[in-house]
Amino acid sequence: MQMSRHGTSLRLFHSVCLLLLCFSWLCSLSHGKRTPPPPKSSSRLPVRAVCLGGWLVTEGWILPSLFDAIPNKDLLDGTQLQFKSVPWGVYFAAELGGGSVVVANRTQASGWETFKLWRINETTFNLRVFGGQFMGVDTDGAVVATALSPGQSEAFQLVRNPDKTRTRIMAPNGFFLQAKKDGSMTADYGESTSWADDDPSVFAVTKVGQLQGEYQICNGYGTSKATPVLKNHWKTYIVEEDFRFISESGLTAVRIPVGWWIASDPSPPAPYVGGSLKTLDNAFKWAEKYNLGVIVDLHAAPGSQNPWEHSSSRDGTQTWGTTDANIAQTVQVIEFLASRYAKSPSLLAVELMNEPLAPGTSLASLMKYYRDGYHAVRRHSSTAYVVMSNRLGIGENTTELLEFAGAFPGSVLDVHYYTVFNSIFNNLTVDQNIDFIRTNFSGELSKVTTHNGPLTFVGEWVAEWLVPNATKEEYQMYAKAQMDVYGQATFGWAYWTLKNVNDHWNMQWMIKNGYISLKS
Repeated sequence: MQMSRHGTSLRLFHSVCLLLLCFSWLCSLSHGKRTPPPPKSSSRLPVRAVCLGGWLVTEGWILPSLFDAIPNKDLLDGTQLQFKSVPWGVYFAAELGGGSVVVANRTQASGWETFKLWRINETTFNLRVFGGQFMGVDTDGAVVATALSPGQSEAFQLVRNPDKTRTRIMAPNGFFLQAKKDGSMTADYGESTSWADDDPSVFAVTKVGQLQGEYQICNGYGTSKATPVLKNHWKTYIVEEDFRFISESGLTAVRIPVGWWIASDPSPPAPYVGGSLKTLDNAFKWAEKYNLGVIVDLHAAPGSQNPWEHSSSRDGTQTWGTTDANIAQTVQVIEFLASRYAKSPSLLAVELMNEPLAPGTSLASLMKYYRDGYHAVRRHSSTAYVVMSNRLGIGENTTELLEFAGAFPGSVLDVHYYTVFNSIFNNLTVDQNIDFIRTNFSGELSKVTTHNGPLTFVGEWVAEWLVPNATKEEYQMYAKAQMDVYGQATFGWAYWTLKNVNDHWNMQWMIKNGYISLKS
């Protein structure tokens, strides 16, 4: 009897253990895929971060003086020009948007009448047309737009009058373009000019767009001149003292935009210049010293994931994700960054891409990249969060990545909230702006902040709006409303930017002048 009771107790003990083991395994199976990593980084959440924009990825509006010494700085890569014949009063255009001849017969200008510059030097350019082809000159002197890539026949010199209101265009054959009365365009005008109204080689030029990004500053100066300009900028724009200020102000992390060329440092492909990687190394050292987390953000992907200067687009063309090779190259950049900084106690997260724009960036390509990029980070770190940015231009469909991202442990979904880029805010009052934040943006954030989903991150916001002549107290109310709402994001938020020539975009200025307080 004694042995029987012991055997029964032992079997019962084993059964309980087995049930507990199964219960533990089922919990792991159902919830493990959606649980963020436990490690060193989890104690930092939710973060209150600031973006170090305009530092390692140039944006001219943040610090325009960087471009001051570029000759003909108004004619950088991606500048969009429209040319109107002075004697005939018509614009020249790429017929059918490209792939055919160039004609001079348009009374109004739109896409086909707009030409994007590719800068060869300060006076010589390629002119890209609406369809992506380049303007050139045929053997008979006819002006065409058929070349898929530019060569000698597509290099044009822009010769401007002293006040730069009128331009002549010298073709590769040494003659000037002229608009003829019959609407044709030819490269066969060899006479000098007095810039008179009857000269068929004279055009009035309207600039309808420009870019001031990393590509523009590097190619505008040229490698030899851009190198000292940018190295001095990297060394002086953000310094160790700024990291001390960030830490003492109540912020807990920095979000650092980088460009894809950093993975090739110190010898990146032209026109980029080396040196940004050493600067990023310094940023990690300072972050470690002042106990700040670092979110490394791939702001500019190869081929450009959006048409804006902060993606380092050459001319606004968006080609990221159109090929598997392009996606693989981007994954290699993430792998490089993850492997280099995985051992740093300050590595909080790697953001795989900033602001991909739909529909040019397809959801299928983005998901493939995010999956591969996530695994690239995990090969080197089990603790760093992996941030996946929502696509812009998807309207109300802000949850399109929610289920996908939730399948990856330690994933974060990045959303950006601005009121300065949308016309619906043009005539809103102070109270209406704040109500919009507390109602609309709060509602959008709630949609993507789910119990079993990825963490959420308001990766960019700013206390600037379209309210004219707002008082300091109104700015304080607006900033506080945003921090209250965005503080509900489970990963946290990041202000754009630490420094800026525009005061309200400059978080350092906002804190020092009492517009924003993080002490409470």
